[in-house]
Amino acid sequence: MGTTDSAAAFAAIFDSIKRDDMNAAFTTQGVEPLYRVSENARIVIVGQAPGRIAQETRTVWNDKSGDRLRSWLGVDRATFYGSDRIAVMPMDFYFPGAGKSGDLPPRKGFAEKWHPQLLALMPDVQLKVLVGSYAVRGYLHLGSQAKLTDVVRDYQRYLPACFPVVHPSPRNQIWMRKNPWFEKRVVPDLRKRIAALL
Repeated sequence: MGTTDSAAAFAAIFDSIKRDDMNAAFTTQGVEPLYRVSENARIVIVGQAPGRIAQETRTVWNDKSGDRLRSWLGVDRATFYGSDRIAVMPMDFYFPGAGKSGDLPPRKGFAEKWHPQLLALMPDVQLKVLVGSYAVRGYLHLGSQAKLTDVVRDYQRYLPACFPVVHPSPRNQIWMRKNPWFEKRVVPDLRKRIAALL
């Protein structure tokens, strides 16, 4: 598929997402789906859903969580936002709203409907970085009984296709302190793999 054909296919999916009844309330309010894809992508960052700031600024991972994620990946803002080798597809393309202890979860069935269509247009993807429990359980087909800490500690089991990590939210500071192995062992390997693919 040529570049022109690929761009047209991506645009058609974007329009289909906006027209989908599931997203009618957002479309009516003028809110568009937020994600980033490229036919040249080699890495896909799969997160939870856009946060409030990301949706308001129309920029993926545009908050403190994004700063920490980029640190884990070993890339600066210019590379993260400028490289067509990095795609970003959260489990829901719309901010789901705020709950009592953070943002509400992504809607069920959303990623299952749209991710395969977008991934089909990105034939060079070699690594999916699964950020947080929703992406990890969704892509690795794990039940709710699976403990994220155990999955991340055993990340090599899911390589080379997927690299599970915890969410980089500031709310996870306590987890980070309790699990120093993550930044000592997991993050350096993630950075090495990202650098190789870029």
